[in-house]
Amino acid sequence: MLSSSTTRIFIRTTTAIRLASSTSSSLQFLSNSTLFPPVLHASFKPLPSTSTTSFFSSFRTDHTMATSSAKSVHDFTVKDAKGKEINLGDYKGKVLIIVNVASQCGLTNSNYTELSQLYEKYKQKGLEILAFPCNQFGAQEPGSNEQIQEFVCTRFKAEFPVFDKVDVNGDKADPLYKYLKSSKGGLFGDNIKWNFSKFLVDKEGKVVDRYAPTTSPLSIEKDLLKLLDA
Repeated sequence: MLSSSTTRIFIRTTTAIRLASSTSSSLQFLSNSTLFPPVLHASFKPLPSTSTTSFFSSFRTDHTMATSSAKSVHDFTVKDAKGKEINLGDYKGKVLIIVNVASQCGLTNSNYTELSQLYEKYKQKGLEILAFPCNQFGAQEPGSNEQIQEFVCTRFKAEFPVFDKVDVNGDKADPLYKYLKSSKGGLFGDNIKWNFSKFLVDKEGKVVDRYAPTTSPLSIEKDLLKLLDA
């Protein structure tokens, strides 16, 4: 003879099975398209057929969309420290090092020093260094354009141009940097990882190489010479 608790369990289990069976039958009944044909609104228009690949390809990353028509660095316009627009097409025939800089980074002294050495040594041979202050990494470039210019010129006697402060990552990244990143991805994705990431650009405005923040500017001298002598 079953105990009262066992009887309750048996009844509940049996009821659940019956409900599940009933529900399944109802669902099958409701899903019958013959009995219940789909009703479409008069204004409904089916989407054109498309493959999964083409559907997802429409969701391109921001840098791809923003730079799809750009063929080289020379297609971009940037702003100098005073807000004046500079056409990078003016640098045709020059070899470029493009670098995001910061004044309060542990890499500041070594990078500014070595970049200045490279510029002094090769500017007559066609080297230009384009520095873009950025405050996205540890908030290590908090100053105004005027403060940054004074710091660079006074402390490092840098003669290469330092441009307007920009974002290099995210939705508000400068279009030039979207193009640079799409041209040469990094080891762990396209995004700039830290201050003093460097891009080497040839005389035609094509991105040739990308270097990590910790890469010494003097260590890329051999790569630089190949482009200058080309």
